[in-house]
Parts: sequence; C-alpha cells; structure tokens
Amino acid sequence: MNRVLKRQHEKDRMNQKIDMNSLLLMHYSISLTNGTEIESSFDDEPVEVGMGSGVMTEGMELALYGLAAGDRQTLTLTPEQGFGLRDEDNIHMMPLSDFPDDLQPESGLVFEFETPGGGEILGTVLSVKDDRAEVDFNHPLAGQPLVFTVEILDINNAHATITNQ
Repeated sequence: MNRVLKRQHEKDRMNQKIDMNSLLLMHYSISLTNGTEIESSFDDEPVEVGMGSGVMTEGMELALYGLAAGDRQTLTLTPEQGFGLRDEDNIHMMPLSDFPDDLQPESGLVFEFETPGGGEILGTVLSVKDDRAEVDFNHPLAGQPLVFTVEILDINNAHATITNQ
C-alpha cells in the first residue's frame, strides 16, 4: 500500500465511531458508587470486545455507541442498565444433597449449578437450615448502580462488514 493510501486508511480508521457491530480494543473499570472497584483492565492488558457479543450488558454497550478511538468516558449506570434489579424469585431453597460432598454450603459461598437446559449458573448461599440451603441466583451486582469507565483504544468496523455479509 503506498504512503498516501496508508495515511488515508489510518485517518479513516481514527474517524470510526462505535456501532452495533464494532470490534473494540479498550480499557474499562466497573466500580460501586462508593468507589469500591469490582474489576478493571486499566492496570493490565486491554480487552477486545465485540459489540452485541453478550460480554457486556446492554446498558454498557449503549454507553459506548458513537464513541471514537481515544475517547474516555465515565458513567453511572442504573441497576437496570447494569446487571438488572434483584428478583426475589431467584432465591431458592435447595437440598444439601445438591452440593458436593467435600464442600458443604456455608453462608457466603458461591457454587456453580447446572441449569435444566444444561448451562451453568452461579448461586450464592445465603443461609443453611436443617437439610436445605437458601441460594441466591441473582447476579451479585444486581440491584446496584455502577460506575462504568471506559477508554477506547481502537475500533475495527471492517470486522463488522466481513462478519455480517
């Protein structure tokens, strides 16, 4: 590729905005509103994320639309934009026989359970009573407003064109 074309290609790439099919290279952090950091990539390698891949919540993705490489933004997401509201129907009493023999449930422990469809879901033990454990299958951050900070390092919209043909 000659120098003029290469410069134009780089300029076009820098002018790209995030859309629903973009492949992103970015840093991000998720914190509680009291400042407690839940996770962050800022002190580590950047992450590659495909928009619409299900890696981020819809609210997090909506916060990214229209951003360009070099943009940095911090937003407070409502529980609905983050990991949803807590749902009391996601709390179940489970027989102790559903837990591994070598690790009996205690309040606060997190276990992986198989769903009826064959998938996996995490559940947090709330309490143990007699031969049953009360398990919360809500996401641990459900019901929490979150502070979402993102820095966009690169956007690849050519990926979107190729994968959607």
